[in-house]
Amino acid sequence: MNLSDSWAGRRPSTARVSAAEAVMADLRNAITSGELAIGDRLPSETSLAARHGVSRSVIREALRSCHALGLTETKSGLGTFVVSNSITRQTDFGNYAARELVEARPHVEIPAAGWAAKRHSDEDVAELRGLLDQMRKENDPLAWVSLDVQLHGLIARISGNRVFESVIVDIRETLTRQSGMVSLPDGRREKANDEHARIVAGIESGSYDEAAQAMAGHLDAIREALETFGGWSGSGG
Repeated sequence: MNLSDSWAGRRPSTARVSAAEAVMADLRNAITSGELAIGDRLPSETSLAARHGVSRSVIREALRSCHALGLTETKSGLGTFVVSNSITRQTDFGNYAARELVEARPHVEIPAAGWAAKRHSDEDVAELRGLLDQMRKENDPLAWVSLDVQLHGLIARISGNRVFESVIVDIRETLTRQSGMVSLPDGRREKANDEHARIVAGIESGSYDEAAQAMAGHLDAIREALETFGGWSGSGG
């Protein structure tokens, strides 16, 4: 019997805080402790879903996060394999590394929020507040991530600057992957909802500075979450 099959047959001993966080924590702990060794093939999505009592979509999101952390690699037709037992500093979100996103996003999203405050319409604010309401009510982490990326894209559009809007559209998939990992820790989505509410309030106020500062605070919180949960340090060269 494969050692990974033996591991999959046992129920996790830790209490589940949220489905996505539990799966991610369980996989991460098993890999970093050596229980799942480098070279091991992870159990199937069906086996992992049964182990945790969650849907396969939650399992897929956790596996994407493991890949982003540099712990696993999926080979088409073969499965997902453990490739490292320590978290890489250069966390990868598709086409870009975490460092690249952390460095670039403030130069786009902070002024985008500021100009959105100056150029928004009443309909724009209503749309933003509608997204906020959906995010506060959403319990599915994957659906919440989709709404998160929609909100950031809408702010860029409201800014009236097509360069800002184009950048967010171009990195949409990367933002989705980053949001999926950053939102896993318990309570992070609730905090992000509050941060988003401050951004929207700043936009509605018409104050460039208030909206820009709220967005800056949100991006700082994302960076801190990456450093805490992802084991990544933004000071690296």
